[in-house]
Amino acid sequence: MEFITTCIDYVLHLNKYLNDLVAACGLWTYLILFLIIFCETGLIILPFLPGDSLLFAIGALAATKGSPLNPHLCFVLLSIAAILGDTLNYYIGYLIGPKAYESGRLRFIKKKHLDKTHAFYEKYGGKTIILARFVPIVRTFAPFVAGIGKMSYGRFIAYNVIGGITWPLLLIYAGYFFGNLEYVKKNFSVVIMAIIVISVLPIVWEMLVAWRQKRLAAREKASGPGAAGA
Repeated sequence: MEFITTCIDYVLHLNKYLNDLVAACGLWTYLILFLIIFCETGLIILPFLPGDSLLFAIGALAATKGSPLNPHLCFVLLSIAAILGDTLNYYIGYLIGPKAYESGRLRFIKKKHLDKTHAFYEKYGGKTIILARFVPIVRTFAPFVAGIGKMSYGRFIAYNVIGGITWPLLLIYAGYFFGNLEYVKKNFSVVIMAIIVISVLPIVWEMLVAWRQKRLAAREKASGPGAAGA
């Protein structure tokens, strides 16, 4: 419970912790941020890292007077990290394949996360690699599912590069231009919560649609010829 509370506090006060990190690590902060984004997108066991809110906080801190962080350098480095992370994740899925999952050797991966990503993939096709960048959990599993599905690497890398550039571009510069507005600075935790909520809305919507379809199917089955005859 204490671990969960600590994680929530860390995410909600990213501006404070990020500022402490920069003060303590200096230029090494770039490497640490690179590794965080790379691990979130590249390692399927770490889908919980705060990618969206972190990118926004990076932009906000970079806009602070006297900040050692350069937003343009952050954008370039974290775009590379996101692209390389997805590439690694794709090859993990491609090489391991569905058999490893079916055999139970990937027990540390929750099936519901893969199923959720698969449903997302079925709906949006290859564009999932781009759209998933803005959806926590799905972001981490999308390239893995693409690899399992043997999506051609040429097609994958095209979507990967577009998504890997667009994601940090929008969030870092949103933080840079809006993160230091007086209202945002005074209500930074609220803004971070809003980013998190907006990020998970697609997942919630898909779950509601699936739940509604399941209920309709159950009603149709219950009111079918067999039910009437009974």
